Amino acid sequence: MKKWLEPFSTAWVGMVTHKLRSFLTMLGIVIGVAAVIALMSIGRGAEASIISRIESLGSDL
Repeated sequence: MKKWLEPFSTAWVGMVTHKLRSFLTMLGIVIGVAAVIALMSIGRGAEASIISRIESLGSDL
């Protein structure tokens, strides 16, 4: 059972002793995830806008 908890204990000690590095790593992950979500949302919005414009042209071109 101790072997299972040892990696978590080591990680916790590393996070506590290197607070700035841990904070910057978490900040980078949060910014990266937010950027991916924002770009996917922009892409979906652009796709919906283009589809609605094409549909508004009608079928009698």
